[in-house]
Amino acid sequence: MDYQAVVGARIYPVSGPVIPKGTILWKDGKLTAVGADVELPPDTQIIPGDGLTAVPGFIDAHTHLGIMEEIYQWEGDDVNEISDPVTPALRALDGINPFDIGFEDALSGGVTTVMTGPGSANVVGGMSLVMKTAGPSFDSMVLNPQAGVKVAFGENPKRVYAEQKKMPYTRMGIAALLRQALAEAQDYQMKRKKDLEDGEVTQRDLGMEALTEVLEGQIPLRAHAHRADDILTAIRIAEEFNVDLVIEHATEGHKLIPALLKRQAPVVVGPTFSSRAKVELKELSWKTAVDLMAAGVLTALTTDHSCTPIQYLSLCAALCVRHGMPEADALKAITLNPAKILKLEDRLGSLDPGKDADLVLLDGHPLDVRSRVRLVFVDGAKVWSENADI
Repeated sequence: MDYQAVVGARIYPVSGPVIPKGTILWKDGKLTAVGADVELPPDTQIIPGDGLTAVPGFIDAHTHLGIMEEIYQWEGDDVNEISDPVTPALRALDGINPFDIGFEDALSGGVTTVMTGPGSANVVGGMSLVMKTAGPSFDSMVLNPQAGVKVAFGENPKRVYAEQKKMPYTRMGIAALLRQALAEAQDYQMKRKKDLEDGEVTQRDLGMEALTEVLEGQIPLRAHAHRADDILTAIRIAEEFNVDLVIEHATEGHKLIPALLKRQAPVVVGPTFSSRAKVELKELSWKTAVDLMAAGVLTALTTDHSCTPIQYLSLCAALCVRHGMPEADALKAITLNPAKILKLEDRLGSLDPGKDADLVLLDGHPLDVRSRVRLVFVDGAKVWSENADI
């Protein structure tokens, strides 16, 4: 493929200062140069950027895109396998419909990468994945099919399994089931090691294999936790088993800033653009993300699609600015920070040479609610335009 370049746009690289009028150059899906004075190779395909703003593709680090389809109800809902509270063998990869209309919505809002996966009905829900929102094939869209094991605390597992008259009815039950699953994974890990030393064959257990990856630090637990007590339980169990942890939702995360900093646990906050639909959302506020970010906690924002439609991710960042977050931090909360949380900052989250050519062109400031997304590129390919003729 020949070189392509956006020329004359106002560029927000995120990793550095704004470039008032610059050029973004890429080839074969990778950025090769970004700056005010970029020499263009011969035969470069030029995309006029005059009057436009360029930003990295937005990233939502916690969604159910494609696995909880819009429009369809029961037919497209594959987000929770509620037959058992502990299901670590499940893989989001096997439940996602890449033709879900939500992917088009994501692109229309400039969202080019998401983490998507199981919901929060189960204590252990299964394996999440990270994927682009566009690509020539489903396989090419998937960046990491094993991005973390979903676990859930609080009211959701209690409600689902209390209705079935089975454990867990309580927060104690949730914690006990998670501990037991991790303890069984430790036993499996030791047995597999001993069998290997003895030349024996271990009978495979796919769920234990997934949790073993958590124990070995290859992937994190991704913990659904709203209330402060649930966040503390998640931290406690992560410390007991020495595993990596990402806190997702964190409605009361502002109460636990010292604990989160001590644990160095990243936090994905949201969906704040919603109602207080359950008791755990009593303290729902944009100030949670504002305070976490100000304190130095690695913080990203989420729509929790489809709780909030994914195309409004940038509006979530804008509302954080309204409540006191600096614009630069708010932009990081939907670009570079989620890339770091997803361990993909070497490829995503900023406009730097060597990174994926995922970029969004808007007709105004990226956090101005009046701005409209005009063009979206994923891996250097134009995947969405407001005007089909562009």
